[in-house]
Amino acid sequence: MKLSVKNLSKTYKNGVKALDGVNLEIGVGMFGLLGPNGAGKSSLMRTIATIQSPDAGEVFFNDINVLKDNISLRKILGYLPQTFGVYSKMTADSLLNYFAVLKGVSNKKERVELIKKLLEITNLEDARWKNVSGFSGGMKQRFGIAQLLINNPKLIIVDEPTAGLDPAERQRFLNVLREVGSNSTVIFSTHIVDDVKELCNNMAIMNNGRILKQIKPEDSTKELKGKIWTKIVEKADIESLNNKLNILSTSFNPDNSMNIRVHSEICPDKGFKKVDPNLEDVYFTTLKSNS
Repeated sequence: MKLSVKNLSKTYKNGVKALDGVNLEIGVGMFGLLGPNGAGKSSLMRTIATIQSPDAGEVFFNDINVLKDNISLRKILGYLPQTFGVYSKMTADSLLNYFAVLKGVSNKKERVELIKKLLEITNLEDARWKNVSGFSGGMKQRFGIAQLLINNPKLIIVDEPTAGLDPAERQRFLNVLREVGSNSTVIFSTHIVDDVKELCNNMAIMNNGRILKQIKPEDSTKELKGKIWTKIVEKADIESLNNKLNILSTSFNPDNSMNIRVHSEICPDKGFKKVDPNLEDVYFTTLKSNS
């Protein structure tokens, strides 16, 4: 299985260029699309999912010309948008039954067995007879995974699924996604670096409607080896240091001092220590070098 995106472009009526010649090749497994809010990730997801049309470009999934044959793609697509609405006063069981009918599961016995299996996969068995509108954010996201799995999709798209979840719910959701993503092509759009690090075997960094880098997470830090430095500094010194150093990230210490991470070919100044690069360093270095 392979998703191929070629020279995809989209400019909205307000003049915003959301997609600027996007090219991607994505195979089986979890693919992380990493970028800040407003990078164009949702526009790309909606275009691949046939929710909107681009101005130019091509999208193929295996032998399906996605932009010319929406129906064939939708038959094997599972899509969880950034905002997932549910009907009020419908239980998880009744809503999944409704979705199953819409997706062509006409046999009632098959639907019952399918719903039971989906609720088990998403760890929602105990909530089967509860109204989905009363679910927590994490439960709604796991329910979203349940509904997208109804048609046994070969292409799964999830857009910013962990935004707003507490740590426990986020981990539950990622565990479910990890289980279902082994035999399909899964595109996981997020601005959270740790989500990609935990889940994905391939990734791309996107900003301003463009793909800046496509690389495997385990390979991504190699080019920064020996080029990341850290030091504890006073908060009051950050502004002046920003003017002369390539600071990638900062974090507070209990005493209100700050750890800074700097990208530099050589030791930036006295007191800096060389550290191993991480995926967050790759992310911020890529964004800064293409700003």
